[in-house]
Order: sequence, then structure tokens, then C-alpha cells
Amino acid sequence: MKAFKRPFILILLFLFIVSCGTVPVTGRKQLSLVPTSTMLGMSFQQYDEFLKTNNVVESGAQAQMVKRAGVRIQQAVETYFQQNGMSEEIKNYSWEFNLVKDEQINAWCMPGGKVVVYTGILPITRDETGLAVVMGHEIAHAVAEHGNERMSQMLMVQLGGTALQVALSRYPEKTQAFWMQAVGLGAQLGVVLPYSRLHESEADRLGLIFMAMAGYDPQEADDFWMRMSEQSEGQRPPELLSTHPAPETRIRKIQEAMPEAMEYYQRYN
Repeated sequence: MKAFKRPFILILLFLFIVSCGTVPVTGRKQLSLVPTSTMLGMSFQQYDEFLKTNNVVESGAQAQMVKRAGVRIQQAVETYFQQNGMSEEIKNYSWEFNLVKDEQINAWCMPGGKVVVYTGILPITRDETGLAVVMGHEIAHAVAEHGNERMSQMLMVQLGGTALQVALSRYPEKTQAFWMQAVGLGAQLGVVLPYSRLHESEADRLGLIFMAMAGYDPQEADDFWMRMSEQSEGQRPPELLSTHPAPETRIRKIQEAMPEAMEYYQRYN
């Protein structure tokens, strides 16, 4: 058994070294085996399918608010990447922000800037700044390429590091399921599966910075996450919180990141 494990571990280490990406802001190295073009192509296709089969709110104040907050955060992300010489990494994004009529307390962002907000979360966001907390967090998952990282990890563990194109041809259903899980979606689009606590903390930190650059006060994040945590008391937690860090842990880390976020808020507003 030991003789088997050692070569396998060495292979994993080698692939990690030669296939590393870097998370913006945090600088953390991450495994990245899947071409960005492939991730985006699958994302755009699945997003279009989702919109065809769900009740998209086309007009009204709430739909306009989702699009307005989304565009402001998009512009903040683009500014950050441009100023840090990383524009190439998001040049093929095709941003889209849609409100979907659904009671789920949830929101998500696919690779490439494809965002959905459910109407069920709006009573908790309360206003546009609360909405910006959610959208900043979800968009941060996408721009940090957490989906690619998770897909790469699944390919490594489940298929021994098989290239994605080979995996798609040999194991199409399994690979599709991997992709859905990797970007935070379940068997039905919009059902959030767990990101790691590391990913959640990164998304919180990046989300604060992006919403601050977009002109939204990041100090409102504390109140939003407290309202979210109150939804889970004595009942099944909202999907957006089902596997996230404990509320007190999240608030503590958000407060630790707040001075950095406030620097961006004061610099850009």
C-alpha cells in the first residue's frame, strides 16, 4: 500500500507545481488543470439552459436593482484586474445578472460572470447594499476560480488526473456531474453544494473589496450575515449558509478583513 501511495502522491505534487494558478488579492496558489475556455464554455451553455427553464424576472425595481448592483461590482472587478495587470484573466467573461422568482434564500455566480439572484433572498438583503454583499461574495467565487480549482481536485482524486477533454469523452455523465459540483451547483441548477471553508473565507474577503470599490459600504456585511444566520435558528439553514462557516467565525473574519476593505472604500469613493 505504501509503495502505491508514494508514486501517486509524487504525481499529485508534480501536477500541482506545474498547474498552479494564483487567487487574486490573497495570492494563494491553487491547482488549475482545466482550461479557462472550457470552464467558460460549459458555464455559458448551462446558464442559458437554466434561464430557459426558470422564471426570470424581466422588469421592475428589484430586477433593475440586481442588474445595477451587478454592473457596479463587475466594473470594480475589471478595475481591480486592470490595475494589477490581470485583465487577460477575465477578458472572455460575458457578464449577466438575472433575478429569478424562487423562494430559495440563495444566489450564485457561474464562471464567466453568470449571476442569478433568487427573489427569496431579497427580504434578507433588504436594500441594494445588502444585495451587494451577496453578489460580491458570489462573484468573488467565480473570479477566484474556485470552480476550476474544485474541478481540478475532482479530476485528480476521482479520475487520476485525467485531462478534462479525455474525461468528457470517456465518462461524460460523471464529468458533467463533477463540473456542476465544482461551480457550486447540484443535480438541479441553483442547488448550492459546499465550498470549502477556505474558499468561503476568500470569497468573503474578495467580496468586501469588490463591493467597497463599487461604492457600497462594506461595514454593512456584518448585519447581512447576522440576518442570514437568524434564518437558520431552529430550522434547516438557507442554501447559502448550509455549509458555510459558523456565523461567529464568519463575522470575526469579516471584521478582521474590514480595515483592508475600508481602505478600498475610501480610495474609490
